[in-house]
Amino acid sequence: MPAVPRVRRVAMLSVHTSPLEQPGTGDAGGLNVYVVEVSKRLARRGIEVEIFTRMTGGSQPLQSEIAPGVNVRNVVAGPFEGLGKGDLPGQLCAFAQGVMRAEAARPEGWYDLVHSHYWLSGQVGWLAADRWRVPLVHTMHTMARVKNSRLAEGDVPEPPGREIGEAQVVEAADRLVANTPGEAGELIALYGADPDRVRVVSPGVDLDLFTVGDVPAARARLGLPQDAHVLLFVGRIQPLKAPDVLLKAAADLLARRPELRHRLVVAVVGGPSGSGLGKPRALQELAHQLGIHTQVRFVPPVDRANLALWYRAADLVAIPSYNESFGLVAIEAQACGTPVIAAAVGGLPYATGDGGVLIDGHGTAEWSAGLEALIDDPGRRDLLGRKAVEHASHFSWEGTTDRLLEVYTESMIAQARSVSGQPAPPIEDAAKLTGVPAAVIP
Repeated sequence: MPAVPRVRRVAMLSVHTSPLEQPGTGDAGGLNVYVVEVSKRLARRGIEVEIFTRMTGGSQPLQSEIAPGVNVRNVVAGPFEGLGKGDLPGQLCAFAQGVMRAEAARPEGWYDLVHSHYWLSGQVGWLAADRWRVPLVHTMHTMARVKNSRLAEGDVPEPPGREIGEAQVVEAADRLVANTPGEAGELIALYGADPDRVRVVSPGVDLDLFTVGDVPAARARLGLPQDAHVLLFVGRIQPLKAPDVLLKAAADLLARRPELRHRLVVAVVGGPSGSGLGKPRALQELAHQLGIHTQVRFVPPVDRANLALWYRAADLVAIPSYNESFGLVAIEAQACGTPVIAAAVGGLPYATGDGGVLIDGHGTAEWSAGLEALIDDPGRRDLLGRKAVEHASHFSWEGTTDRLLEVYTESMIAQARSVSGQPAPPIEDAAKLTGVPAAVIP
């Protein structure tokens, strides 16, 4: 049996959003959390991680250490300010040059593999992995063909250039990491991915931080009434995330149940992002138009510890997105014992499990009825909360890292055999060598 290669150093690519940015602002969200949490845990296992991202401010250092063994390199690629995500394809050459220059200063064979996140990073990762003769592991996070099939009203479709770029990355990657079995199926059905190169690795949650806590204390810290019905939205404010669905449902509920008006609180934690940047106050204006501006609290993005407080303080966390590749908010909320009400789309059914309620579609009547049913039934909320904690306990960043390491090792074995002229091992043999099961394909 051949020796199993050891992963020593990983180049992690996140072109369009930095791990240093606050999730909930700009393009920072679950991807940022994923990169940071996995990188820290890889480093704790003795694996050095360098995260390459684009510099977005002149005061940023070229390098910074966010944890022992995790180094962030801010690559100069285009102007620091005023460059939107849609402009970044034109800067991929400059970004790739910065990545190549960093590697050139190292001894040959420094990195064992490249793990790219989102298609822009995949384009650079494709070049880097080919030049360094190492495997490319890629995580899509979101896909244009999926997003365009489920557009929110008034949202802007992803351009054909992104679809082409994604298809190229799918073809080039040695292993494709999907967040859920459903996403694995979409990679195969919509992009023609080779099933033998697709692996399911679910994101995790920090089970030491997101825990069941003292609800009255959390509400006191946040200035929320103890007897309030608190509905919480957490995420970037943009059409894709559909916070307007929650506001419209709340307004409909109050129109039918005016006695709830003095107790209902709708908290929106997050900042404008994506196509929502064009109208940064559209949600506030909607709240006024609906006549619920006194019930809605808009809270800028908060750090992870304060986010846990918000989850604990809420009766329900609403996730009405038009698509989510996973739904990290669902797992974080459930780990805090708070049930979720979510749209039955993308990875949300998988992330929600039996710790919440799924709503088909985004209609106001359906969402209003779903909220009302849970508000009126505290016993059911308590039961869902207990199930939520149990469900979330099966997701951890340690488990995610375990699984990723198996995928990394498997990809290195396959490439080593390819370079030596040996045939790639059948998927069953690779499983025996690394403990990696066959791809989970629905």
